[in-house]
Amino acid sequence: MSLNSAVITAVAGYVPDYKLTNAELETMVDTNDEWIVSRTGIRERRILKGEKGTSDMCVPVVEELIRKSGYKKEEIDMVICGTVTPDITVADTANTICEKAGLTNAYGYDINAACSGFLFSLFTGVQFIRAGTYKKVIVIGADKMSSIINYKDRSTCVIFGDGAGGVLLEPGDEDLGVKDAVLKGDGSGRELLYIKTRGSKYPLTHESIDNGDHFVRQDGRPVFKAAVKGMTSAIKELLEKSNMSLEDVDWLVPHQANMRIIDAVSDHLSFPKEKVMINIHKYGNTTAGTIPLCLWDWEKKLKKGDNVVLTSFGGGFTWGAILVKWAY
Repeated sequence: MSLNSAVITAVAGYVPDYKLTNAELETMVDTNDEWIVSRTGIRERRILKGEKGTSDMCVPVVEELIRKSGYKKEEIDMVICGTVTPDITVADTANTICEKAGLTNAYGYDINAACSGFLFSLFTGVQFIRAGTYKKVIVIGADKMSSIINYKDRSTCVIFGDGAGGVLLEPGDEDLGVKDAVLKGDGSGRELLYIKTRGSKYPLTHESIDNGDHFVRQDGRPVFKAAVKGMTSAIKELLEKSNMSLEDVDWLVPHQANMRIIDAVSDHLSFPKEKVMINIHKYGNTTAGTIPLCLWDWEKKLKKGDNVVLTSFGGGFTWGAILVKWAY
């Protein structure tokens, strides 16, 4: 049985209006613009204000995908949402997105793979298209990181922002679309980038809240090394599987974790910087949202047939790379 090709036919993004600048952060924590830019490359990040959750950023993404594709909402079969910041713990954010966006014939579920959430979600959606199970699958990466960040912790609060991005997957030309993937995980890294509470092992208590255990914590140095090694090795393995070389790659789309990490990956690969998609200076690290937001920002640069490599690294650890031959 031949499998369908799963192609990306539309891309969309959303970031909140409020800009948290480095200048404002200087009034909140012991830092300054030069320190932040030199270590992260970030100048501002977007923050979702008010009693709103991740789904509220995803609905505009769905609406933009519907508008671009020209389809009716009832034609969408499925929504997969990569996120570590669900609206609430017990109720799936993807199904909330379906309800809020009026996708009456779709159902969905979330995937938690930290910053690799979009990659893992994308390749999951691809399987439904390839198998012929569904014809139109929306894949979203989105996080409201401001909801889990301690704005007194300089090591994390300068990095993260809020945002969402997504793509529409459909069957298409067998020469185009998502071609292959290398996805990896290593649970031994779970205590280097994590939130201690909010799970079954360490439920929230008054003591844990006083300790700030409900916020993101990371050990920057080993995470940096693991991220560079993980993304670099995944890209090399992916290209070897695909019988391709770096010279065949038109665009590299790295997770926007930290500008120094992005630079280190491209330097290790000797990959030209002008072919690396970057928008971290505008949005910061939006976790599962960074890669689709890059595709959204750079969409006009992409051409049909371009070889695009997506790569990410996240807490857990999770990492990987996906090869896409752009379809439009």
